[in-house]
Formats: sequence, C-alpha cells, structure tokens
Amino acid sequence: MVSPFRIALLTYSTKLRGSVVHTLELATALTELGHDACVYALDKDGQGFDRKIPANVQLVPAQPPVVGLAPEQAIDALIRQRIQEFVDYFLARPEAYDIYHAQDCIGANALVQLRQQGRISNVVRTVHHVEDYASIYLQQCQDKSIRDPDLCLCVSDRWQQALRDDYGIKAPRVLNGVNLRQFSQNSSGRENAIKARYGLTGSPIYLTVGGIEPRKNSIRLLEAFAQVLAHYPQAQLVIAGGATLFDYEPYRRSFFALATALEQDHGPLIGKSVILPGVIPDEDLPTLYRTADAFCFPSTKEGWGLVVLEAIASGLPVLTADQPPFTEFLAPDQALLVNPDSASAIAQAMVKSVKPAIAQTLVKQSRPVLAQYAWPRSAALHVQHYRQLLNPLDQP
Repeated sequence: MVSPFRIALLTYSTKLRGSVVHTLELATALTELGHDACVYALDKDGQGFDRKIPANVQLVPAQPPVVGLAPEQAIDALIRQRIQEFVDYFLARPEAYDIYHAQDCIGANALVQLRQQGRISNVVRTVHHVEDYASIYLQQCQDKSIRDPDLCLCVSDRWQQALRDDYGIKAPRVLNGVNLRQFSQNSSGRENAIKARYGLTGSPIYLTVGGIEPRKNSIRLLEAFAQVLAHYPQAQLVIAGGATLFDYEPYRRSFFALATALEQDHGPLIGKSVILPGVIPDEDLPTLYRTADAFCFPSTKEGWGLVVLEAIASGLPVLTADQPPFTEFLAPDQALLVNPDSASAIAQAMVKSVKPAIAQTLVKQSRPVLAQYAWPRSAALHVQHYRQLLNPLDQP
C-alpha cells in the first residue's frame, strides 16, 4: 500500500441493521488493510455497539426526540435533530480525515453541511436503497444526500440503475460481504441454550431477521405462515430484530390485528407459534441462525440483504423475493425465489424449504455464492474509489 488513508465512516445507529453492519465490516476490513478508519455512530442509549470493533469508534450522543409533536411532524423533527447532532459533534471536535463517508441520509446531510461551512473537504455517500417517503422534508433530505456528495457509491445493480435513471448519477458499485469468521455451519455448543432462551420448542423453525415493518413484508409472511401451520402444526416463525429509526406503529398494529384474527383458526400465535425476540445480541445471532430449519426473507425492498448471505453461511436453505437485488446473486437452484406479493406462493415455498432433499440441494448449491462476497474485497474497491476521488487526474 502506497499511502494509507484516514477515513471517517458515519452511521445513524449503534444497533446492528444492514447499513450499520456494512459500516462496521467495512471499517474492520479497511483497518486490516492498514488504513486508519474511524466509525462515528449516533448513540441514543449510551451503550455503544454490541460488538468488538478493531477500528476506532466515536460515539455521538443522540438525545431523546422532542415529545408532543404530531406523528407526521415528529419524524421530520427527529431527522433534523440527528443531522444537527452529527454537525455539532464534528464542529466541537475538528479532526482532519482524507475521506468523509456516510452510509445513510442523516450522515450525508451532516457532512454536506460541514463541507458547505468549509470544515471538511469531501463527502462520500453509499446509497443502499432509496425510500418512497410521504414527507416532503424527508424526500428533500434524501435527495440532497444523494445529489450533493462528491461521490455516490451503491451496493447493487438495481440501485446503480435507479441512481442513473432517477438522479442522473453514475455511482460505482461496491460489494457487500459476509463475515465467515462469525457466521458458519459449525456448532457453537450453545444451540440448545439459545433455543431455551428464546422459547424455540417447535418444528420446523422458520427464521427471518429485520423486525416487523412494511418493506420486510411482515404481514404477508404472517399470512403465509398461517397456511404453513396446516401442514406443520408445531412450526414456529421467529421474527428477530426490530431496532429502527422510523415508527412503523400503524403497520405493527395491523400485524398484531391479523395475528389475533388468525387465532380463531390456529389458537394463540404470538409467543407460541410466532416468536418475537426483538433485537438479538450479536453473540447470539450466529447460533440463532443454526437453530432454524429455513430462512424466510420475502422482502419487497432491500439494498442488498446481508442477512441472506449470513443465512447461507450458516447452512440454511433460503426463501426470498424473486426480484433484484436477490436475483443479482441468487439463481433458482440456490434459493426458493417467490412472488413477494403472494402469501400462497410464500407458504408453498416455506413448506418446500424444509423437505430434506430440497433443503440439502439449496444449501449445497448456494455455498459458492459466499466466495464472491468478502469484506476485504469490498474494502479494496472502496480504496480504489477513494483514491480516484482524491486524485482525479491520476487515473489509469
């Protein structure tokens, strides 16, 4: 390596969701390549990350949101607050980096403000996916975070095309990865303890990770699972995760109302057949994957779907949506690709996924995918684009 970079990586949370995990894994891989990477993360509970990180970390205090606002005003106010918390933190602690890289709208808007004030030299933004916000402010915030950086990166062909078509931006594609040191088929010896901890007594066990929210297609997954219970009355569906910046309470109410309605035919669901453990500690997650029989992820919108790679690494057959970005890296013989709008199609695939011959074939065929997605390779691509940004005339 000719010259190591100092890189500030911004993420909106210390809770391990997709873009947050991407940030931490990228920081780790950059550090292992010899660069000086520092993660700046908004920390609302003072607990920091539930993970040891080889890179430097700066926890940015995030205060409670303003109370008493109408729901449509509350989220706008919260995003403004979070952006300002990043700005204030950097203004109070000026430290020079070669690259300032945000993984989300909040960090990117903060960096754009700091660049406008002459406090930093550049802004890099990774666009994981683009949301359809009802709020005019949030839409403007997202647009600014995409249009104003000096360099936009993306993680999939789908969003690369969307940025080209909708914003006129040519965004180089960088890879996601999977940490095979963390996620594997190898037993930890804690599987029975994890089952007992989370009340996993049924068979088969279906797992999804991401919580209850619209783009995770949680309601349709629940509808499908109700159909699966006709085939496997002792089955359990584990919906892990749930930490998010946005309030999906209306959607969650609809989810629980459906669960109540389904109880007329299936008996009590929540806590018995449907397990909602919330955010899973980082040390438990790899083992939790291995307690499942199949991974179900019929999401309607993802930047990539890191959890799909984690499930494959853990030796699970995977069910996911028959659309990009999943179809960019999974063929029909590697996963059960379904219409995410059809509860019946999801249910049929759930039943198929735990048939021993089908499960074994899916697991075997999907393993080669893992070699293509490694964080060191992703970090090397990032360094290449950082170098091009800093030295635009020094191109091959």
